Amino acid sequence: MSEAILSQGVGYAVVLGIGLFFSAFMILLSKVQFRYTTYKATSAAEFTSASHSVKPGLIASGIVSAWTWAATLLQSSAVAYKFGISGPWCVQILLFAQNAAKLKINAPHAHTFLEVIKCRWGKVAHFTFGFFGFATNIIVSSMLITGGSATVTDLTGMPTQAACMLIPVGVVIYVMIGGMRASLLADYIHTTFLFAIILTFMFTVYTTSDKIGSPAAMYHMLEEISKESPVAGNAGGSYLTMRSKSGLIFGVINVVGNFATVYNDQAYWQRAIATVVLTKDPSFPGFPNHLTAGQVGAGLPAPAAAAALLGKGGAAIMLVLLFLAVTSAASAELVAVSSLFTYDVYIPYINPHATEKQILRVDHYAIVAYGIFMGILGLIFNAAGISMGWLYEFMGVVLGSAVCPIAYAIMSSKANKWGCIAAAWIGVACGVVAWLVTAATLNDGVLSIETTFGDYPMLAGNLASLCTGGIITVVSSHFWPENFDFDITRALHAHSESPAEEEAQAREEVDSETGGEKGPDDKSAAPTALKSAAASVEVAYNENSDPLKLEGAFKLAVRTSVGLAIVLLLLIPLPLFFSSYIYSEKGFTAWIALAFAWVFYGAGAVVLYPIYESRGALKEIGGAIIRDCFGGGLRAADKVEA
Repeated sequence: MSEAILSQGVGYAVVLGIGLFFSAFMILLSKVQFRYTTYKATSAAEFTSASHSVKPGLIASGIVSAWTWAATLLQSSAVAYKFGISGPWCVQILLFAQNAAKLKINAPHAHTFLEVIKCRWGKVAHFTFGFFGFATNIIVSSMLITGGSATVTDLTGMPTQAACMLIPVGVVIYVMIGGMRASLLADYIHTTFLFAIILTFMFTVYTTSDKIGSPAAMYHMLEEISKESPVAGNAGGSYLTMRSKSGLIFGVINVVGNFATVYNDQAYWQRAIATVVLTKDPSFPGFPNHLTAGQVGAGLPAPAAAAALLGKGGAAIMLVLLFLAVTSAASAELVAVSSLFTYDVYIPYINPHATEKQILRVDHYAIVAYGIFMGILGLIFNAAGISMGWLYEFMGVVLGSAVCPIAYAIMSSKANKWGCIAAAWIGVACGVVAWLVTAATLNDGVLSIETTFGDYPMLAGNLASLCTGGIITVVSSHFWPENFDFDITRALHAHSESPAEEEAQAREEVDSETGGEKGPDDKSAAPTALKSAAASVEVAYNENSDPLKLEGAFKLAVRTSVGLAIVLLLLIPLPLFFSSYIYSEKGFTAWIALAFAWVFYGAGAVVLYPIYESRGALKEIGGAIIRDCFGGGLRAADKVEA
């Protein structure tokens, strides 16, 4: 877009203001958590993993928030702009749910998956998969900052360098203050806003907009544009078909690059496809010119559509939506990197006897350092001209080879150590070679950012990396199987706290309630509170370590993830692709109706259900706050296991 729609002041207000708001919100949540619950962010286990006691609804909301990042939000819009409705069919691969459930069974007390690998296979494997773990965080963080800064700059004119360095500031502050549990609560707030804004755009596009206003109007506009500017490789040149060569290639790249971890919200494409028809509207930024390839690669079709639909208000809403998505994902990356550094670098190799205070200090240092590093990464990639879209498709080339080895290490006692290590390194080497050779072959030996961003080079690199790593892992584990006893990893951190430490922690909670003052009733009150705290610890331990419940969760994960993967990967897209079906007006309207239903279901699952499942704890905490504020004082029994 040629001219910024909003002022730089709006850009700085959103980037700094929202970040500082959530920082203040974290301070409030931390105080409420400290005073009215049994969980304290001063514990390393609570800070990095929320004491392994978060309920499913809040976890689901946190996952939605963390994975609604710049890449999924903007890239889905970009590919819809280029390929039509086939582009953003970025399926949600739920197979990772099996790994998560199996990890809980085989290593219920582990802080990171790398701890399990080190316990099972030693330092060489730990270094190998540590490289891929940190590489994942670096690439994801780079996408967050490059995509976020590009949109902030485009909408407000704010300097890209300033956006890169300031976006992480607020996130660093609130993650340091609240830790994992408070960050999940902030993610819940993010998710609520995200769904509200997505529904606003959907209803605007399909019900109230004077530019579109209905599925039928959208259908006829897309038909007209397909005739004027047919999409190369699509059936009939139409935007209304799943038969798209480039869309299929992107789908494979997306599945490989995000295998086992992609989060997709099917609502994005409704807003994204609107960009295509709005290019003919005088209100479209840059009219009568279309977006350039560079702008599409930076993920700018969605902000352009928002501005065309709702003017400055739409641009401001899109800016807030994007910033919430970026900060949510960035908070997840900060917690992940700090956990990896603390539990997989600092403790095993620098200070094996670190105290709780030292661990928390290192966590905080790692968060600040990585926040600064994220900003620097954004500066580097922006200066080099590497867009979010390039990074999004490239990540599978580097990371795909480690998917199968890690899955086997966590799930199979037969996994071969040296086979899995070799699979990861050989796979990434094959992926990079295939990527570069294909790019050079198709472009007369020219290697550049543009030529390496082609469909076929990225496809070749992604497939070579994933398939090579997978084949070597499966073959080596089949012919030279190990017979690992997972009881070894189940014992990892099983007794990290002695009874004396638990009692000391509980006594510290009692002291904090009474302000450290001793009175005549302390002798009776303290043991009661200590017993309550110890009981809460035991309850949490039992709930998270019940083998029957964990095995049931694993079986449920297998059934649902395999079933949904088959439906979303095979049964829906492939018949539509091979039949070259172009949607009729009724078919397109049904597609839109299904998408609305999907979004409402998602909102119920991650916005309403977390409140329902925690209704008891919320009621108890609310009652404790009222008694604390209006008389009666805080009782030991008011400590809630939220």
